[in-house]
Amino acid sequence: MKEIVIAFQSWDEARRFIRENKLTKWIIGPGIIYSLLFIAGMFVFWQSSSQVIAWINSQLRIESWLQQERSEWLSFLFVMTGMMLNLILVLFYFSFFKYFILIIGSPVFAYLSEKTEAIIEGKDHQFNWKDIRKDCFRNIKLALRNCGWQSIYLIALILLSLIPVIGWVTPVIALLMECYYFGFSMHDYSYTRINLSLSQSIGFTSRHKGLSIGNGLLFYMMHLAIILAPAYAIIAATLSVHKVKNN
Repeated sequence: MKEIVIAFQSWDEARRFIRENKLTKWIIGPGIIYSLLFIAGMFVFWQSSSQVIAWINSQLRIESWLQQERSEWLSFLFVMTGMMLNLILVLFYFSFFKYFILIIGSPVFAYLSEKTEAIIEGKDHQFNWKDIRKDCFRNIKLALRNCGWQSIYLIALILLSLIPVIGWVTPVIALLMECYYFGFSMHDYSYTRINLSLSQSIGFTSRHKGLSIGNGLLFYMMHLAIILAPAYAIIAATLSVHKVKNN
């Protein structure tokens, strides 16, 4: 909980940090691209997810069975199950979309993380394409690794969501897992600069899950103004890792 509080504080600090250091252009530019991709992706998802749920219903013949049973309680259970399944599918889509953004946006995220840390430490930031490229390759490798593991867990949760009552908790589990993996990716840019190997970064993150979950939770909350979400996340992640590193 302490680390989740640190992550929340870092997002508030990021707001002041961006304003004081005139980084607004790094928020608006990537934010516009992210927003357009997000809106287009959500449109495609809603078109396809309804077809997936309809196909599952037709294969299992749930609707005809419920009509035969004529039980309001059973109907309620399966309506709730359908809602949970739909929520899990939203998170499943968002998971892949997130990794797509992490991969194509890795040069911007690497640069912004380096610039943020240089400002914090009072150093002159010099653009170094070699370091940026190295950070990009590492984060892409991490994104693919996390995407694989998260997909396995999400498929298990999709199956679990089909079980009435028990499956109702799956969206919460999926959301926390989504937040954890997103926060991990945002923090890894900072872990690179303190010379943690990828395996050490994985170990450090597993011991400080609150930092990653807190960063991811606020990333999701920022989708009320989606244009701000990605760049805010990387700046807040750098600030929170700097705070923990100093402690």
